[in-house]
Amino acid sequence: MAGGVGSRFWPMSTVERPKQFIDVLGVGKSLLQLTYDRFRDICKPEHVWVVTNRIYADLVKQQLPDIPTENILLEPCRRNTAPCIAYVSWRIKSKDPKANVVVTPSDHIVVDEEEFRRVIRMCMNFTSETDAIVTLGMKPNRPETGYGYIQADLSGSSPRNKEIFRVDSFREKPDLETAKAYIRQNNYFWNSGIFVWSISTIVNAFRIYQPTMSKIFESMLKIYGTDKEQESIDQLYPECENISVDYAIMEKTEEIFVCPADFGWSDLGTWGSLLSHSRHDLYGNALIGENISVFDTHNCIIHATEARKVVVQGLDDCIVAEKDGTLLICKLSEEQRIKQFSGEA
Repeated sequence: MAGGVGSRFWPMSTVERPKQFIDVLGVGKSLLQLTYDRFRDICKPEHVWVVTNRIYADLVKQQLPDIPTENILLEPCRRNTAPCIAYVSWRIKSKDPKANVVVTPSDHIVVDEEEFRRVIRMCMNFTSETDAIVTLGMKPNRPETGYGYIQADLSGSSPRNKEIFRVDSFREKPDLETAKAYIRQNNYFWNSGIFVWSISTIVNAFRIYQPTMSKIFESMLKIYGTDKEQESIDQLYPECENISVDYAIMEKTEEIFVCPADFGWSDLGTWGSLLSHSRHDLYGNALIGENISVFDTHNCIIHATEARKVVVQGLDDCIVAEKDGTLLICKLSEEQRIKQFSGEA
């Protein structure tokens, strides 16, 4: 899923080029490219599908040239994750009704990629043998208020796999005290938004719980892969309800499982999360760029991959970011105001 629009990492990210298409980590690859690379040993390029907004079609083609153009599905408007997932599910169904699928956001990071691939393969084996939906739950290491949580029933694992458990409930992003209460228990996990299922399972779930939406995509079965597909999507997609897959399917279906995992995951929703997942110097600074020098500076994230030279002195707990001649200097504690600074609020 690569259709998100946002400016959380302004001035690096903008509506025209949101964070999934930029080199947030300073490693020479965008988050979208890093996501694609994680699946190299799991599936072939021709089995990778990207759903994005039509305004990002060229960016996807430039960054993922190995993916067939027909595998890049273009949304005419934003309708949240349920229509996005429904569209690609019926599109894949038209080619392979027996497909086994992993759905993942394109703008997250994973530190331990070997463990990630092990977990994904294990979950795919599970969903290929059952009618289950599996979501990955990240083992929390702090009382995070920016993530939704999954409450798992750890009293007994699935008979088919000792690492997979039934979901008791999904919980909204909590306040700090509630998050602390979750952490004190061992059966709450961060909701990663990564799902594994068979095509037949997810299509049937949409038919049961979202019949109106399912009829839209079912009606197009004969034209998927033809020159009429985009025209029909442009016409019918805006009729879909704007709803997340969590509300549309996950919180309603009975055969829902969670696989608790720990592979160094983050959705990189804030500059603070990027700081925590970046390499630090002795003073807690994350320096992303080749020509950065710091003095008397602590716990800052400085992102300047294009600047000729950056020198920072005397800052604590700040963001310093430069892109295309625009410079941001902001307290980490005030980063929620970045949209105001960017003019994109």
